[in-house]
Amino acid sequence: MRARAATRSTGRNRGWLWLAPAVLVAALLFGTAVGETRIPLATVIEVLAVKAGLGSAALDPIDASVIWHYRLSRAVVAACGGASLALSGLILQALLRNPLAEPYLLGISAGASTGAVTVAVAGIGAGLLSMSAGAFAGALTAFALVAALARAAGGGTGMRGAGVIILAGIAGSQMFNALTALIIAQSASAEQARGIMFWLLGNLSGVRWPDSWVAVPMAALALGVALWHARALDAFAFGAESAASLGIDLRRTQVLLIGTASLATAIMVSIAGAIGFVGLVVPHAMRILVGPRHARLVPATALAGAVFLVLSDVVSRIVIPGQVLPIGVITALVGAPAFAVVMIRGRQR
Repeated sequence: MRARAATRSTGRNRGWLWLAPAVLVAALLFGTAVGETRIPLATVIEVLAVKAGLGSAALDPIDASVIWHYRLSRAVVAACGGASLALSGLILQALLRNPLAEPYLLGISAGASTGAVTVAVAGIGAGLLSMSAGAFAGALTAFALVAALARAAGGGTGMRGAGVIILAGIAGSQMFNALTALIIAQSASAEQARGIMFWLLGNLSGVRWPDSWVAVPMAALALGVALWHARALDAFAFGAESAASLGIDLRRTQVLLIGTASLATAIMVSIAGAIGFVGLVVPHAMRILVGPRHARLVPATALAGAVFLVLSDVVSRIVIPGQVLPIGVITALVGAPAFAVVMIRGRQR
């Protein structure tokens, strides 16, 4: 009886996976159909059908350009970015055994922003480095600094260790944010400074199809690496000793997973700036819905992160008529209360 009950429970838990593609397609369609200007849903579907080679109707060039080159490309990149950031938060929370760990709070986003701005504005690398490479170098530097600072402060396990890591991340974030501001003040023109400061708050307005050639493979890579190491993430959630007792190569696994999380964050920062709280809110919400096992939690987190950022982008475009808000503002308005809830629940435990 227990075996049959367990089998039925597993089937129910995995049943939603069959709905995942439909949910993702619906979110992308919603992100394409809703925007600053009203376009009928029938027109949106007609344009998508013609662009996909499923029709030959005459299209209005303005509507076609808005739907295909602006809204759909933006929705695709938002979905990939949301999945990447959510998976980065999930990986960091498991490796560090810290429910508050995520790229934004640990300074990884701030370091990636500094690296990207250093390459784009200060001209470091003499044109040989891309913004993505600069962002990746900044993200790794920030994480190494936060880890070294937490170790020097004597961070251990439990709530004290979690607090030390978060405090180290806050210090690292402030330092890299200050470095970014210094670089902008020293090297950027007034027009550049305005554009960069808006970009740093999280901005998808300039996203087009070429950005998807980077965002889509990165999201697929992050999902693949996390799924491949789902068993290791389960073990790390109980501590490094538990992972080692199962025969997991700690150093190799940690380097690969942290490198993947840092690269995913860096790629998203180089495309759309720093978008906070996605990696904090989404993994915790999915743990409540599908449980702590990473074999289910990883795909659920990726899907929810993609949908969450697409919906946040839609809200950023329509919440104030005639004005587009930075998407980081919307995610922060949702993430800040969630951050408080996580802290309160941790203290109660």
